[in-house]
Amino acid sequence: MDLRFFSLEVDVERLSCLLSGEEQERASRFKFDRDRNRFIACRGTLRELLRMKPHENFSYGKFGKPMLEGSQIHFNVSHSNGMGMIAIVRGREVGCDIERIDPSFANDKIPEQFFSPREVAALRALPAEDQCDAFFRCWTRKEAYIKACGKGMYLPLDSFDVTLAPDRPAAFLRGVEGWSLHEVQAPPGFAAAMVMANHPFTRFTNSRMSSITKSGGAEANVSG
Repeated sequence: MDLRFFSLEVDVERLSCLLSGEEQERASRFKFDRDRNRFIACRGTLRELLRMKPHENFSYGKFGKPMLEGSQIHFNVSHSNGMGMIAIVRGREVGCDIERIDPSFANDKIPEQFFSPREVAALRALPAEDQCDAFFRCWTRKEAYIKACGKGMYLPLDSFDVTLAPDRPAAFLRGVEGWSLHEVQAPPGFAAAMVMANHPFTRFTNSRMSSITKSGGAEANVSG
């Protein structure tokens, strides 16, 4: 497994050369330079880790999750406020999520709109000073799962429960089988989580994983 964080605020000239023609065209459609550069930094870093050539393209699942066709290598990407996160795993599906901790967002009525009643009750039972971190703990865990299973927002966030209290390990409580939830030590000011399938899932054999290096970025501690 390769799990790392990286800044999107970098010189993108070198990474831009790694993008495919379709990705180059997509980057050109961004209105603002910041958004364009962040897209290039994220996609270029992913391609660099996967050792992909510009002529190699990603395939996409039914709900838009990118993948490597005919490969045992599974990956997922997340980014928030200039910070990127990439998880690469051999032989099993994976999902990850990173979010910048924003108290104004957590203090809104977002939990009541998207979390399950059980999660809302657990969140509101915590001391007020603990609720912001608990909110983002819950949010990243749920986002990581819907990304791992490839359904994205087509899967309602309130259809399953996760732990969120600071004294409880990362775990699914309802509605999910066959997946493991992991808390990730994120950079300061961010929250992150990762989800992996419990059992290997093989498309076809591929030697690409042996070429993935540990160079660049910051590796993360994982628990769950």
